[in-house]
Amino acid sequence: MRRARLRPAVDGVPEHRLSSLFRFSRLKARWAHRPACLCSRSAFALYEVLLGLLIFAVGIIALGRAVNNCMNASALSTDDARVREILANRMVEIETTPGQPDKAKESKIDTGFGIVKLVQKAAPQEMKEEDGTELTGINRVTLTANWRRGGADQSKTIAFYVYRL
Repeated sequence: MRRARLRPAVDGVPEHRLSSLFRFSRLKARWAHRPACLCSRSAFALYEVLLGLLIFAVGIIALGRAVNNCMNASALSTDDARVREILANRMVEIETTPGQPDKAKESKIDTGFGIVKLVQKAAPQEMKEEDGTELTGINRVTLTANWRRGGADQSKTIAFYVYRL
C-alpha cells in the first residue's frame, strides 16, 4: 500500500490549503486588470438616483395628464349622449303629435348636470316632383340644443322632415 507523500509546509501553510490559496490568487489575477470596475459599482451615485427620480416624475406627470384627458373625453361623451337623447325624444314627440309642428318654440330642460336650451324651428318646405307637381304639407323641422360645458358654449343640431296633410 502506498502512503501519501506529505510536503513540508510553505511559509507555515499546510499543503492541503495551498491549492485553495492558488485558486484564490488566480481569481485575484483575473480581476486585477479592472480595479476601478470593482470599486465604482459598489453603490449608485447621487446623480444616478436623481436622474432616475426625474424620469419617474416625468412618467407620473404624463400618466396623470393621460388620465385627465380620458376623464374629459368621457364627460364630453356623456354630455353628447345626453343631448342626443333629448333631441331624439323631442323629434319623436313632433313626429307623433297630430297637426302641424310649432313654427318656433323654445324650452329649457334640466338634465341634473346643467340646463339644456332646446330651440325648435319649423318652416314649410317647397318641394316638387320630377313632373313639376308641387308637394304640400311638408315641413322642415330644425331642433337645436345649446348648453355650457366647462365655460364653453356647446350646441348640437338635428333637422328632419314632417309630412302633414
